[in-house]
Amino acid sequence: MSEFSLSEINDRISKQSKFVDSLKKSIGEVIVGQNELVDKILIGLLANGHILLEGVPGLAKTLTVNTLAQAINTRFQRIQFTPDMLPADLLGTLIFNQKKASFETRKGPIFSNIILADEINRAPSKVQSALLEAMQERQVTIGEETFKLDSPFLVLATQNPIEQEGTYPLPEAQIDRFMLKLKVDYPNTDEERIIMRQSAKTGNLKPIKATVKPNDIIKAQSIINDIYVDEKVEDYVLNLVFATRNPEKFNLNDLSQLIEFGASPRATINLVLAAKARAFLEHRGYITPEDIRYIGKDVLCHRVILTYEAEAEELTSYDIIQKLFESIEIP
Repeated sequence: MSEFSLSEINDRISKQSKFVDSLKKSIGEVIVGQNELVDKILIGLLANGHILLEGVPGLAKTLTVNTLAQAINTRFQRIQFTPDMLPADLLGTLIFNQKKASFETRKGPIFSNIILADEINRAPSKVQSALLEAMQERQVTIGEETFKLDSPFLVLATQNPIEQEGTYPLPEAQIDRFMLKLKVDYPNTDEERIIMRQSAKTGNLKPIKATVKPNDIIKAQSIINDIYVDEKVEDYVLNLVFATRNPEKFNLNDLSQLIEFGASPRATINLVLAAKARAFLEHRGYITPEDIRYIGKDVLCHRVILTYEAEAEELTSYDIIQKLFESIEIP
């Protein structure tokens, strides 16, 4: 346990997490429904992890991210990925200044706080790699100079689940860099009625007022490290991750023929970090098994590679992870 007692941690988290409620309220003034999506995006932001969003066009992915950036008063960039895109279009390049007879750095759109990488699977692998390197290292090299990216730095990449021509699917090693993979679903009837009444108008939506400063997010990211994790919860996380690698050791023999490769140690780290961020959203100084269950599928599903046999049976990684959560004992 950390240098603080559990009651001290709870008090600190309770005080420091107050801004979360006003932030969610501000976002809710524009975004109807999608409460779970907003919560999970905030979890990624607080846990300093990037997010892959999957959903058909028109489900307010861009609007949600833009609204989040407005509410936090951070710089936001929407980058449309295309097949003819070059790494320099993302990172920036050196431009020759004829007057000064020297090269000057022109920074690309990656130099922002919140990045929406729209349709990342439409860009060639060199561009995808450039983005993922920036995500991992949180720095960019242009020419011989290296530039640190400002904090907070969150990349939300979208990809269309409908297979189309001219796409370059992300390799598994690159997908593993994303803390969460979120599926964006359609709103229900009542939510869509409200959306229709609010948005079926000409003109732009009224911008929302910033309620949170970027420094609040940076402080929260630091405080989250102190959230207490009980050893039993650690065991639960390890059992879930190890069950993706060796299902037969957990009496899940039927899954051993369905999983080609299990989740990496990065999954273990991200599962705990994301659960800590969820506890912060709930104003708690400790994580519970419910936090793990709430965010577990979003951390694990894109890290499990299935066999041809699983695909032949039309099973998805979500089906496999659901089975794990049903089978592994909850502490």
